[in-house]
Amino acid sequence: MRKISLVFGFIFVAAVLLLSGCNKQEELSLEEIENYGTSGVAELLEKTKYRPWEGQKFAPGKSGGTWKDSITSDPKTFNLIVADGDGETNALLNFLTDYLIDYNYTTKEWEPHIAAPRVEVHEADGTMDVFFTLRDDLYWTYYGSDKKIKVTSDDAVFWYDEIDGEEQLHLSAYTGQFLAMEDGTIKHVDIEKIDDLTFVYHFPRITAEPLLHCNGSFGPMHVFKPVKDKEGVEGLKKIFSVSADPKTIPSMGKYYLVEYTSGQRLVYKKNPYYWEKDANGTVIPYPDEMIMSIVPDKNTQFLMFKEGSQEDYNPKTEEISELVKKQGDKYTIYNNGGTNGASLWTFNENPINKDKPYYEWFTCKEFRQAMSCLLNRERIISQVYNGLAEPCLYLFPKPNAFYNEEITLKYVFDLKKAEELLAKAGMKKDKTGVLRDKNGTPVEFDLTVTAESPVASDIASIIVDEAQKVGMKINVRTTDFQKLVEQMTSTYDWQSLFISLGTSIFPSQGSNVWPSNTPLHIWYPMQPSPATEWEARIDYLYNEGCCTIDHDKAKKIWDEYQSIILEQCPLIYLMRPISFYALSNRWDQTNLYYDPMGGATTDYVYLK
Repeated sequence: MRKISLVFGFIFVAAVLLLSGCNKQEELSLEEIENYGTSGVAELLEKTKYRPWEGQKFAPGKSGGTWKDSITSDPKTFNLIVADGDGETNALLNFLTDYLIDYNYTTKEWEPHIAAPRVEVHEADGTMDVFFTLRDDLYWTYYGSDKKIKVTSDDAVFWYDEIDGEEQLHLSAYTGQFLAMEDGTIKHVDIEKIDDLTFVYHFPRITAEPLLHCNGSFGPMHVFKPVKDKEGVEGLKKIFSVSADPKTIPSMGKYYLVEYTSGQRLVYKKNPYYWEKDANGTVIPYPDEMIMSIVPDKNTQFLMFKEGSQEDYNPKTEEISELVKKQGDKYTIYNNGGTNGASLWTFNENPINKDKPYYEWFTCKEFRQAMSCLLNRERIISQVYNGLAEPCLYLFPKPNAFYNEEITLKYVFDLKKAEELLAKAGMKKDKTGVLRDKNGTPVEFDLTVTAESPVASDIASIIVDEAQKVGMKINVRTTDFQKLVEQMTSTYDWQSLFISLGTSIFPSQGSNVWPSNTPLHIWYPMQPSPATEWEARIDYLYNEGCCTIDHDKAKKIWDEYQSIILEQCPLIYLMRPISFYALSNRWDQTNLYYDPMGGATTDYVYLK
């Protein structure tokens, strides 16, 4: 069945790069935009396939072949702990681990993956327990070795308590282990081993989505525990650097990592002990080998796909027309009908920068609202996305049970309204047309984007142009992904930036983003106490929403929650682009589905 793994508290920073690359297009007239929007887009989409997964069974396939793919940068580590803040590297290591349960988004139910869940609610004392029983056929194994170490509840308990729960490691899952009680106190969600295959999470309070809260993956205790016991936290960080022999890394996942050549490639081999099998008993996924070439940029990936040395490709907007014209017998192009998530623009409100002029601007609600009014979404859609996107004017995506079409952003593109809001913030133009604050300081600040995302630069250029019309100067700065992560989570020396935080299918996703004391509360993380009244209210609503089971009662909470965030504009959402996926026709595509929830079902394609 087609499912999607969701992990509470993990809104992956890898999603910074969700902005797919684009080259800047020449500005279109309003008439050209209208004509393109009504004919060109529809015509192009008709020439691609829209095939979402809707619960279909997968046909049995056959093993064999090499899946050739590529990435644009080397992995930073082979250590799950060190990779926690690096989504790109984490994605490469995910092939070696697995999740407890899956969410079937067609039935809207949780289903077993490597473990079967069971929930017990104790109404009398207002607590609950969530039990997991692991499959009995899970093993940590090594490539080219007969060594098999059974995966047990000890692995899960150790990882929860001593890795994710180790405060000194500052991992993204740490804050998700705590719940705020009705009286305002904070209590820990404890884990306990029941037997070799069963463990239980003890919740101090009844919550609405306990399975979402618990779902996650873990590493091998037999590797990490001896090191922690002997060398402590610092020793943990030294395990499996990129200089390690990949064959020494155990896997319980779909593949082994068997080779890494810096700047050239990673090679994976299929794990014959992996538990998932098709109706004929064939291990999933079907390819026997996977090769990830390391290439300099997305343009090289495009060339590789066209020449047949890469199996699949997510094309940029300006590449779609060329691919559609040439698709023929070589490949097939799918569209997802529009993504659920959207990248966003945010501003640094951390008081570590309180001596900087921009701190006073960014902490002013009217200023942030004015920035939203300077965001010309329609121009961005036409020039950057060639019409293949729509504005994101709401907080929750439509698949979220608490999406409310009546709760939308009020601050859309309007230069006059932007000037009115800036005036309320104490800013006005001087005789030369330069916008100045109440102290006479010119309003000028930086907008940081990742160097890996040309489309982000294109959007930023449009924002710069619109800001100039009200006398404001915005300087676009490009940086690499790792530097951006460091600025967000460590140095806090950024001004404004683009980022993407993934999609909240459940409102309670984002335990490391929305509460004010969490590490990815981007505009001002790790607050000792809420810096503003509205953030204190968000903290309360988030916690109460997570712990309210009755849908109607929860709806009132989440409606207010969405309304406050869209009014305060700490994060200004940009676009929901239509994404495309191209796959070589040398692979049987009977089992290929592509949608915004599950992406492409590549595990189930096999050689013709």
